[in-house]
Amino acid sequence: MKKITKKYLGLLACLFLSTSPVYAKDYISSAKGYNGDIKVKVKISNNEIKNIEILEEKESSFTKDGMESIISDIIETQNTKVDNVAGATSTSVGLKRAIDRAVKDSGAKLTPKQKKVIVYNDLETDVVIIGGGGAGLTASIAAKENGSNVILIEKAAILGGNTNYATGGLNAAETSIQASKGVKDSVDIFVEDTMKGGKNTNDKNLVITMAKSSSEIVDWLMEKGADLSNLGRMGGQSVDRTHRPTGGAPVGPNVIAALSESAKKIGVDIKLSTFAESLIYDGQAIKGVVVKAPNGQKYTINSKAVIIASGGFGANSEMVVENVPSLKGFGTTNHKGATGDGISMIKSINVDLVDMEQIQTHPTVIPSNSVMITEAVRGNGAILVNRDGKRFINELDTRDIVSEAELAQKGGSAFLIFDESVKESLKAIDSYDKKGYLVKGSSIEELAQNLNIPVNELKKTFSKYNESVKNNFDSDFKRQSLPTTLEKAPFYSVEVAPAVHHTMGGIKINEKTEVLSNGKPIKGLFAAGEVTGGIHGSNRLGGNAMVDIAVFGKIAGTNASNFSK
Repeated sequence: MKKITKKYLGLLACLFLSTSPVYAKDYISSAKGYNGDIKVKVKISNNEIKNIEILEEKESSFTKDGMESIISDIIETQNTKVDNVAGATSTSVGLKRAIDRAVKDSGAKLTPKQKKVIVYNDLETDVVIIGGGGAGLTASIAAKENGSNVILIEKAAILGGNTNYATGGLNAAETSIQASKGVKDSVDIFVEDTMKGGKNTNDKNLVITMAKSSSEIVDWLMEKGADLSNLGRMGGQSVDRTHRPTGGAPVGPNVIAALSESAKKIGVDIKLSTFAESLIYDGQAIKGVVVKAPNGQKYTINSKAVIIASGGFGANSEMVVENVPSLKGFGTTNHKGATGDGISMIKSINVDLVDMEQIQTHPTVIPSNSVMITEAVRGNGAILVNRDGKRFINELDTRDIVSEAELAQKGGSAFLIFDESVKESLKAIDSYDKKGYLVKGSSIEELAQNLNIPVNELKKTFSKYNESVKNNFDSDFKRQSLPTTLEKAPFYSVEVAPAVHHTMGGIKINEKTEVLSNGKPIKGLFAAGEVTGGIHGSNRLGGNAMVDIAVFGKIAGTNASNFSK
């Protein structure tokens, strides 16, 4: 065998180095997201990102599609400066920052690329659903399970819409959960509470349909994987009928996670970042939808039926003020996509609208950032106190009455106050605490000092309220539900004020969810969710939005499917 010289070994080494990747390595980094650190592993080779893997994260389940979209965009464009996902801004920023840190640690010099040009062709299907929130997802599953081909379009890069931010629960009567806890309820009482809450301006036929179907929809959602095993009460309810996840966790993300997984599992064709431009209507029936793809290209989805489930208009300040001028300048609890697209879309085909001037404000919203504090906090025992340290309203009265009472206080706001026992009873409060929204005091005296309100008056208020709880009678404001005394330190508070929360008005439908024009159904057109009107009348009770979107979403999906056959 010939002797291998040093010169030959050197040439081999040079050859190996010249063909080997400069950066063939995984780089791990992290950054703060919405609920905690997002930890990623970025594989980089030859100054190019080859793969991105999320190792750890505590973000809401509805952000998963958005994170996947960001990762895909970064790998395709070789650039960490891609667009945030609307509705998941903090998550987007945290994920991009973590990836960017990994790239910087690697020393790689990325060469940005253009996204591939995709040409979209016209499509054919049985049912098109506009909107991927709770109503749209429910409708898509119902239609698909009924044997139809279904395309669901959602303008955002994530599913869920406003339902992602629903916290309180889902109202339902005569359910298996109520029975297991010894709660006696009835459809008639549910209807009566809902009509009373809506000032008896509701469409009673729709209310009866919702109440009668509420128990069935709870079972259906739980079959899909939703957790509705916990029971509570929200304002305007006569009994405990607000169903929510274990420990009182937020209901919306839980339901959306279950519906999203179910829809994908059974083969619903979901098209994200796709905007519904207009309906195709031949004067006799709806024939499909013109949509705008993620790259801006327009194409047509021809279909036999269309369901509008695009949500309300609470984030469209112009539309809000157009219908209720007194709400000019109000903040909103709605996600940015709640802009009333469905309302705008149907104007050209003479669709009936109802209750457009009925816009609800939610009374417990943090004025500085428009974060909504769920009504379940009051339902579990919290009280509202003004700057004089005094209660001023039955905390569980309807939202419109509580909002009006708050605005009448000094500063136009109030303090929502509770103790450690209330905090322990509701998981949603933990997130408020972790995000720094709560003012804390080791005693009532310290809390009063931290809030700059009279110590003696706040102590009197606590004493009187706790006496009412022990006697099971609120002599001051006739609050019916008095679940717990407020005696366990530490004590907590958050400043709250009203903000635009729910638009009760919208497209007029019948009990079959058929969209009406001059009182008659438009063939092939259905609607469900907050885009519709009439169900809640002049005021929506907390917990009724979730049952509304689920019940009528399922009815719309089934009936649109039947129509398409």
